[in-house]
Amino acid sequence: MDKLQKLQHLTEKMHLEPAEDAGCPKLAAPSRKSEKIVLSQAVLPNGKRISLLKSLLTSACERNCYYCPFRAGRDFRRATFNPEEFAGIFMNLDRAGLAQGVFLSSGVVAGGVHTQEKLIDTAEILRLKKGYRGYIHLKIMPGAERAQVERAMQLADRLSVNLEAPNSHRLGLLAPGKMFVEELIRPLRWIDEIRRTLPSHSGWQGRWPSSTTQFVVGGAGESDLELITTSQHLYRKLGLGRVYYSRFNPVPDTPLENTPAASPQREHRLYQASFLLRDYGFEPEELPFDPEGNLPLDIDPKLAWAKDNLSHTPLEINRASRHELLRVPGIGPKSAQAIINIRRQQVLGDLSTLYKLGIKATRAAPFIIMNGMRPEFQLTML
Repeated sequence: MDKLQKLQHLTEKMHLEPAEDAGCPKLAAPSRKSEKIVLSQAVLPNGKRISLLKSLLTSACERNCYYCPFRAGRDFRRATFNPEEFAGIFMNLDRAGLAQGVFLSSGVVAGGVHTQEKLIDTAEILRLKKGYRGYIHLKIMPGAERAQVERAMQLADRLSVNLEAPNSHRLGLLAPGKMFVEELIRPLRWIDEIRRTLPSHSGWQGRWPSSTTQFVVGGAGESDLELITTSQHLYRKLGLGRVYYSRFNPVPDTPLENTPAASPQREHRLYQASFLLRDYGFEPEELPFDPEGNLPLDIDPKLAWAKDNLSHTPLEINRASRHELLRVPGIGPKSAQAIINIRRQQVLGDLSTLYKLGIKATRAAPFIIMNGMRPEFQLTML
């Protein structure tokens, strides 16, 4: 294969990595053509939208994860870039204005330490030799050393470690060769420790990178409650900026090829629940799990909570705290602050004011009181 063909090969499956996806992924997945280089329309942690190249450094892998199209022993053509080659072809895309950032992962070859060194080498060539100052997201390989994690933090804008499963038991059903705590949780702890204990000016452009992870949803029989409980721990204890959920789809010639695909709606509900934990102050036990520990597919979890808790005791919007406002459907972190700010100047008496603040007032109306009065059309919306 020539370099372009190799890049086509190494990007064609990267939709399995939902890094930098905006908000909750749309339920209708975009079509993808494997004959083209896959570039993702991504949203960075600062909200900027860019065209992001997601690629592997190599599709060869010595691990035999049961769900993965790149698992060892699977019969398909492999491709590999060395760090200099990849950096060169990416810079060509950057100069042409086709890619404004890169997400770089890899199959594991000769161990996690060796593979991590190749990823770091690539980032060093981009930063130090090519003078690239744009966005880099680096994957941390299972088994990477602490010094490698720290070096990656000095070069990248974001790092990620794919947990794939919410606990050791479920991981054993997906990737029996991986160690949940020793190989996956430990580097996330290192990232958090380095951010807390070392000066931030050591990071790229004077700040430490954010960190993320990804779960495979529906491949190991895990419940939504297991995924959400682990997500809450990652947000609260390890400072993760984002948890991604990638619904399981069976891959031919893998041990899980006959396992049914997970529902897109389930993935969507998990994202909604995850944002409630991260941005809205919800606890896992407040979410509407069924007896099997799964979220309902037919209703937004925030709306379900509001119907159970606010339908008969609506919230007076002129006195509610920020924490209380965030429990109302249609009100997010920015609009909750906007309500608090405008209340200092006037009493909120009708929905038109909420509309002017950019709030989805029709969603909020059934669950609020405005200056002692329910919005007129509330009863028709329940």
